Amino acid sequence: MARSSRNPGPTAIRVAFCITELEVGGAERCLVELATRIDRQRFEPVVYVLGSPPSKDHRACQDALEAAHVEVHFLCGHGIRSTPRVLHRLTKLLVHQQPHLLQTFLFHANVLGRFAGRRAGVPRVVCGVRVAEREHRWHLALDRWTSRLVDQYVCVSHSVAEFSHRRGKLPREKLVVIPNGVETDRFRRATPANLRQLGVPDGQCAIVCVGRLDRQKRVDWLLRLAPELLARLPRHDLLLVGAGPQLDSLRRLAAQLHVERRVHFLGFRDDVPQILAAADLLVLPSAWEGMPNAVLEAMAAGLPVVSTEVEVVHELLGPVADPQTAANDSPEAFISKTVAILGNPQLLADLATENQRRSESLFTIEVMIRSYESVYENLLAKPYES
Repeated sequence: MARSSRNPGPTAIRVAFCITELEVGGAERCLVELATRIDRQRFEPVVYVLGSPPSKDHRACQDALEAAHVEVHFLCGHGIRSTPRVLHRLTKLLVHQQPHLLQTFLFHANVLGRFAGRRAGVPRVVCGVRVAEREHRWHLALDRWTSRLVDQYVCVSHSVAEFSHRRGKLPREKLVVIPNGVETDRFRRATPANLRQLGVPDGQCAIVCVGRLDRQKRVDWLLRLAPELLARLPRHDLLLVGAGPQLDSLRRLAAQLHVERRVHFLGFRDDVPQILAAADLLVLPSAWEGMPNAVLEAMAAGLPVVSTEVEVVHELLGPVADPQTAANDSPEAFISKTVAILGNPQLLADLATENQRRSESLFTIEVMIRSYESVYENLLAKPYES
C-alpha cells in the first residue's frame, strides 16, 4: 500500500476509485491517469483493486500510482467464491475512508462497488461503462437491475451511451459521455523503434495491430486476411503487439497460412509509442469496442487507421472516417482500404495529419481529467436523498 504525501485542501473531495484488476489495459490506464492527475488541492483519491497486485512484469499502473503517492489497497479476490469476503472488506475500507464519491471501472468492480458503496453510506456512486457489451447479456441485465444504486454512468463514447440506453435499458438521464484521453506529446514526439530489432527485415515497412489477443479483438480474422493483404503489400510486414489467451492458436494459424515470416508477434510491450512511430498504419479488426485506445494512440502518433466498422470509430476519426473504415466488416473492403492508403502517399499524409489534429484538439488527457472533475463536482452539488 502506498500512502499519499500530497496535501489536499481543507475541503477536498474524497474520491474512492475501484477497479477489478490493475494489469495494464485501457480501463486501468484511465484510472491511473485520473487518480494521479486529478487536482490534488480539490480531490483526495484512494484506489481499491478487487484482485491481487500485478506481476512484476505488469506493474506499470501500480508503479505510477505509487510514484504519485496515491493510496492503493489490493483486496486479493479470486473468483466468485471470494466475492463475499471482497465485498465485506471493500465496505469496511469505504466506511473507514468515508469518501464523498465512489468511481468504479469494469464490470465486476461496477457491481461490487455499488453494493459496497451503498452499504458504506457513500453519498454518490459513479460507474464507468467502457464497452457496448455484446458478449454477456447477463451483464446488461444485472446492471439494469441494480441501476437504482448508481447516480451516474460515465460512458466512453456516444455510441456506448446510446447502446447502454437502447439495449441495456439504463436511464438516459444518468448517462454522461467522457471520451478517453491520450498523452499526445508522448506519441507525437516518440523516436521510431528499430524495426530490424522487432524481426522486420531490412527494407521492409510495418503495419501494426495493438490489442489483447482475445475474441473481441478478432486477430484471427485479421490473420486470415494476411495472405492476400501482404501479397498486395510486398513491402510491408504485420506487427501484432499484445498478449492474451489466443496467442498460441494465432501462432499456429499464422503457420498454417504460411505467413509466419511476415507476421511478428511482439507480445506485451511498454514501448508502443516508439512502435507506432516506426509503423505506417494501424489496423483494428475488432468485433466490438467502446473507446479503442489503440486508435487514439495511433491518431496521436500521426498514423492512418483501417478499422472494422465498430462502435465509436466514426466518432474518433470524424470527417475522414470513411476512407479508414471497412463497411460491414467486409474482408475485401478492409484489404482494399489498407492497400489504397499505403499506395497513395498524399492520402496517407492527409489522413495522418487530420487524425493527429483531432487527437490534439479532442482527446487529450487534460480534457478527460477536467471532464471527470466537472462531473464529480456537479453531482455532489445536487441535493442528496438517502
